[in-house]
Amino acid sequence: MTQASQGSGRRPLVAGNWKLHKTLAETRALLDDLLGRLPSKEAAEVVVAPVFTALSTAQQRIAGKNIGLAAQDCSEQSQGAFTGEVSVPLLADVGCTFVIVGHSERRELFGETDEQVKRKVLAVLKGGLTPIACVGETLAIREAGNTEKHVLAQLDAIIDGLETVDEPLRAKTVIAYEPVWAIGTGRTATPADAQAVHAAIRRRLAERLGPALSGGTRILYGGSVKADNAASLLAEPDVDGALVGGASLDATAFAAIVAAAR
Repeated sequence: MTQASQGSGRRPLVAGNWKLHKTLAETRALLDDLLGRLPSKEAAEVVVAPVFTALSTAQQRIAGKNIGLAAQDCSEQSQGAFTGEVSVPLLADVGCTFVIVGHSERRELFGETDEQVKRKVLAVLKGGLTPIACVGETLAIREAGNTEKHVLAQLDAIIDGLETVDEPLRAKTVIAYEPVWAIGTGRTATPADAQAVHAAIRRRLAERLGPALSGGTRILYGGSVKADNAASLLAEPDVDGALVGGASLDATAFAAIVAAAR
């Protein structure tokens, strides 16, 4: 069992973000392979996030199993004339229990702002689902020595939203630290790098929302997490799991990461 789960009361969470991959047939095949590799009883909570078009198919495959369903994004709107959007109530209707919000690719490629991310987090919480709210810095920001300042500014926007809802909703939120420079590049923050930022996030949560909430909030690491580096990353005391990208498309690799989080 990792240090993160020892005595903290925080159950490790491993979420697989499939990004823009997998047809319906490929979704069924990957989940069947994964279900055959995961232990029947797993200490870590496991979630997969297929593309929108495969959510229903995925839910049918994992119903009654030890895997949860997440969406990769959502609309901040619940309904209305918003062509192309997918709302939280619709995601709940298809069986999602988690939603990834503010992923670096949404921020960098699609221009999502801190304010939009805040509104989406609130939409997810008010819709009864659990947000996995992402924060992280680019290589230029890291090299300039501004990692903590940048990440905490993103986090503060999320906390601004959390301050407007009741304690039970605040406590549901999951934070994911994803150094942008380590996503899809093969580069990975060292365990010490990851722990330093995770600890800063937990301190800011304690400062603004109180130590009880901070102590119970799960903070995931995302950034080229693989089977061969998962154990060392997840052994850090403030790393409570992983948001996995490319490795989640391989059942063997993803199952090994889940095992490392037990």
